[in-house]
Order: sequence, then C-alpha cells, then structure tokens
Amino acid sequence: MQIEKRLHINVGESYDVIIGHGLLEKSGSLIRDVFSPRSCVIVTETNVAPLYLGTVQKSCEEAGFTVGCFTFPAGEENKNLATFGTILNALAEAHLTRKDFVIALGGGVCGDMTGFAAGCYMRGIPFVQIPTTVLSMVDSSVGGKCAVDLPQGKNLAGVFHQPSLVLCDMDALTTLPPEVFSDGCAEAIKTGILNGGELFDLLTEEPENRDFSQIIARCIAYKGMIVERDEKEMGERKLLNLGHTAGHAIEKCSDYGISHGQAVAIGTAMMCRAADKLAWSNEPLSDEVEEVLDRFGLPVITDYEPEELLEAALSDKKRSGKLTTIIMPEAIGHCTMREVTNDQLLDIFEAGWR
Repeated sequence: MQIEKRLHINVGESYDVIIGHGLLEKSGSLIRDVFSPRSCVIVTETNVAPLYLGTVQKSCEEAGFTVGCFTFPAGEENKNLATFGTILNALAEAHLTRKDFVIALGGGVCGDMTGFAAGCYMRGIPFVQIPTTVLSMVDSSVGGKCAVDLPQGKNLAGVFHQPSLVLCDMDALTTLPPEVFSDGCAEAIKTGILNGGELFDLLTEEPENRDFSQIIARCIAYKGMIVERDEKEMGERKLLNLGHTAGHAIEKCSDYGISHGQAVAIGTAMMCRAADKLAWSNEPLSDEVEEVLDRFGLPVITDYEPEELLEAALSDKKRSGKLTTIIMPEAIGHCTMREVTNDQLLDIFEAGWR
C-alpha cells in the first residue's frame, strides 16, 4: 500500500480522504483506524462487484468486521426510490444497528444512494466512501450530498450526510472503460475552471504527462475548502454547480441516455460560450475550455433546443421561487452566482447553444 495524500475535511463530523495505491487490499485496516470491529454492509453495483467486492470484503473480515454484501443493477436509470428501498431493506435484513456502518463501493450512483440510505436508516448511521471512478473521486464522494432521482428531475430526494472516511485507490481507475474515465474528467475540468491556477494547468498537460493523483488531490482539496465554508449549500457551495443547470437538463431530455459527465461538459461549454457572447467574461473563455474538454474526449454541443432545455431545467432543485441560480464563468479561476428569471435563462441557453 502506498498513501500519496491524506486530506482532512473539517466539517461538523470531520473525516479524512486518503489517496494512494493498493488501498482496496488494505481497506479493512484503514477503516479500523476509524471504527472498532463491528458489523457493516458493503453496497456496490453489478459492474464493480466482480472486480473489487471480494477484495474489500476479505480485507474487512481480516480486520475483524462482520461483513454483509448487497449488489444492485448498475446505471443511472437505477438511481431511484425503488433501488433506494432495496438498499434500506438490505441494511435491515443484516440487522445493522446505529453503531454499525455501511460501505459504498463504486461510482457516483452507488455513493449517492448508499449515503442517502445510511443517512435515513435508523435516522442515520455512519458510512465509508470507496469511490472507483474519476467522477466519484473528484466530486461526489466528498461533501455529503446524497440523493436519488425522481421522474421529475435529478437528485430531487436526498440528504446531507457526510462520510466517515473516503478511500481513493488510484489502481481502480485502471479498469475503467475509456468513455467512463473521460466522463469523470468533466467534473475535474469544471473544478479546474473554478479554481484556476495549477489545477487548470495540470488539465492542459498532454495525456502522457498528466499526474492524475495530483489532479484528484487538488480537486478534492478545492471542494473540501468550499464544503468546510458552506456545508449545506446555502451560498458559496453553489459554485460547484458550474455547468449543471444545462447539464441536468440535457440528462433529463435524453432520459439519462447521455451520461452525467458528458452533460456537464456540454453545460460547462455552454456557460463559457454564453459568458463570451453576453460580455460577462473578463477574458475569452470558450475556445480554451472547449480545447481542454476535447482533449479529454468530451462533447461541447447538444442537439436539444434551448426551449427544450429550459423546460427540463424548470424542475431543477437549484431554482428558488421563480429564479434559478446559475454559475457564470468570468475568467479561469473566477466564477460568480447569478439569479436569473426563466426568460433570462432561455437567453443564456440561446447564447451558449450551437
């Protein structure tokens, strides 16, 4: 086992994020640094279970934990209340108590639903995040936002429930299909635009020179800083939704046939084009951002018309009354929040659409 970075997220119940190699094989001993031996359930999905479930289960059992396992069908289409209910039932059938915990082993869908289930079961029990994708490492495993989708929109039912530990094993990324790997990079690029500086510079490196452990560490450090200042997304944390208003609308219009990362990439590109066209940016943004997205194999345009996107966006949870909070990039490293009306949002979608 090689630990390359340990980051501390200082929220109400603080926790560590450990980044390194060989962490899956030693996950039990790392978790035992947080919890004494007790019962747990590993929740995973059908793509991840054949690869890593046995390794994590064995490691946890060798560390003295009593381990149960539950696997649900992979895919965003299964991020719903029905699957959420099956996870709750699995925790109950394992007779977990409030002193026990849950492990989320997988990507963003698994982490979101498992965290939501842990936050609701017995009014809240601890959980550990073991993300296995780029997207879940750089974004969804940290910060405690856990949710499921409803037919009316994405992530409309959920809780804030922080993990007790996050283990990011870089070795897990070696088994990702190329399209899944690039999909997760959209959230890293989004964070690079927000943070600017060395993180964005790392993302512009040629593929053979990229240090992904550094990229992931810097993304987590930036998100951790924001979460520490605004844990419940009452203000500054909304900046992390750059590209997500249009992105979630694109996902919904496609009936989730377009992945989250691809949708966020398009949404981010749209906001940069809109910022340039509406003269809200302090410097030209769209060409530079589109070049980075293209290097990672991510799309920058959509066939859905602005009017279709607006209709889908009206169910987004970022709305407040008749206003929607959008994140507008003004420069690399500087984005602002703007509350806009429906008509203004349509104008922004039209300015960013092509």
